[in-house]
Amino acid sequence: MKSRELYIDQLIKYVDTPVIKIITGIRRCGKSYLLKLLFNYLISQGVFEKQIIKIDFESIQYESYKDYKSLYNYVIEKAADNNLKKYILIDEIQEVFEWEKAIRSFKVDIDCDIYLTGSNAHLLSSELATYLSGRYVELELFPLSFNEFIDFYEVAENNQIDVENAFNEYLKYGGFPGLYHMPKEDDLKTQYITGIYNSVVLKDVVQRNKIRDVELLERILIYIMDNIGQIFSAKKIADYLKNQGRKVGIESVYSYIYALESAMILYPAKRYDIKGKKILDRMEKYFIADLGIRYSILGYKQDDISQLLENIVFLELKRHGYKVYVGKEVDREIDFIAIRKGEKIYLQVTYLLASDQVIEREFTPLMNVRDNYRKIVISMDRMLIANREGIEWMNLIEFIRTIK
Repeated sequence: MKSRELYIDQLIKYVDTPVIKIITGIRRCGKSYLLKLLFNYLISQGVFEKQIIKIDFESIQYESYKDYKSLYNYVIEKAADNNLKKYILIDEIQEVFEWEKAIRSFKVDIDCDIYLTGSNAHLLSSELATYLSGRYVELELFPLSFNEFIDFYEVAENNQIDVENAFNEYLKYGGFPGLYHMPKEDDLKTQYITGIYNSVVLKDVVQRNKIRDVELLERILIYIMDNIGQIFSAKKIADYLKNQGRKVGIESVYSYIYALESAMILYPAKRYDIKGKKILDRMEKYFIADLGIRYSILGYKQDDISQLLENIVFLELKRHGYKVYVGKEVDREIDFIAIRKGEKIYLQVTYLLASDQVIEREFTPLMNVRDNYRKIVISMDRMLIANREGIEWMNLIEFIRTIK
């Protein structure tokens, strides 16, 4: 099995600790696979297979356990086989009605270590978090990073041409791990990704949020995907839909977007006022969980390359635990401000620094920020660009491959 070290290493740190481990992420990003890696790790550490209780609610085998009482009874019965500590691994826990009641009872009634996965960003609403009394940690899982992509597809890392060709594939098809098992034909890959898209939209968005106007939901999502990395306004979407003959209120637009965020298909980057040092509630940017979804629906347009590169950098920062914002410096914008445990990085992302005008455009906003945190301009240029007034330049592939 291929190892997803970034995530399994984090998960292993919590083995046999008293907290519930909850893994969230968009469907097909690899949550089930991570549980398999965990299963193998436990076995390698001397845990007997009979100590591990595995349940996958995407399997019809467990259809009759989708309420908390029946789930509780099933696990209690399995746990009664022996007096050894149990390791409970449950996939897609959100399928169980009032699941948190069963989970809390397991912690009381069984000597156990619990691991859950879910395809809902709001699985741990404030109400549920209160119910579980802070006895949990959450690990957010994403589709493959480019480093993982290279590992999965066994790309020769010392061959620059092979790495760049792999990056072009990654830019187009994204990093859903299941693509590794698909034939190379474009139509088969896009068909697979479209299937994921339909599953997420129909099951995790439409059904869960009881949305009646599916066509309107898809129009909103397509508009956002077509404008990745652009400052967002619900009014712009409402006006756009009005021009297409669809009348929708601004608050309705936000409710649809909230549902898409819940399914972890979209991620917001809120605006951060650098001078006022505060987060602003409106005019954010949105990014998609995997670029393959965008390609399968909209196709590839070379003119969108800067937007796609921004999306890749945004996801890489999120993978490494940064909170990511769009910077506002008076009347200028900085693509990203990444913050993690007191560390801060300012980032500008562009395709190529092809002229003095572009160089000026990308470096100037960072020059105006008067603090000592790291500032980087990232592009796909191969030739070394000289640092300017303490502002670094990095090749984008190098940046996403070396970030920690």
